[in-house]
Amino acid sequence: MSNTQLYAPICKVAKPALIALAMVALAPMVAVADTADEIKALIMQDNADSRKNLSAGSEGLSKHGSLEFWSSGGLMQYVPADSPAATWKHFALTPKHIKVITLAEDQAAVAMFYSEGSFQETGQQPVSHYMTRVTIAYAKEDGKWKQRAAHYSPIAAGQGTQQTSLD
Repeated sequence: MSNTQLYAPICKVAKPALIALAMVALAPMVAVADTADEIKALIMQDNADSRKNLSAGSEGLSKHGSLEFWSSGGLMQYVPADSPAATWKHFALTPKHIKVITLAEDQAAVAMFYSEGSFQETGQQPVSHYMTRVTIAYAKEDGKWKQRAAHYSPIAAGQGTQQTSLD
């Protein structure tokens, strides 16, 4: 009996077992998106969508709405989940230096970043030098990240928005 004939039955059993063992051993190396990565990707995707579509829907808001302080310096605003989508004549904002604090993995997080650029919301005056610090609280609802609260504050020498209410 040749070596090939002797080892063939062993290889039929051992080869799949070795492949399975290798997959289990390498499993920890497979990248799994964590909360911080998901939130960063969401911020970048939302920004890209706003640039492309010149609108931002309220589908990213919590079903409970969002409490917000705007960069205009106005009072706290409650933005209901069913608010009409914001639209722009021009939108060229860029989120920068995004940092995410995970409060509960896959449940809640806070993102902090800068938003810089220019835009003109429909019916408003253009803002040519927008420089704002942004803090957004996110909660996961029905498997999707939703905004629950936000705070926008202008950076010295930058402009905030002009809008002070939803009315």
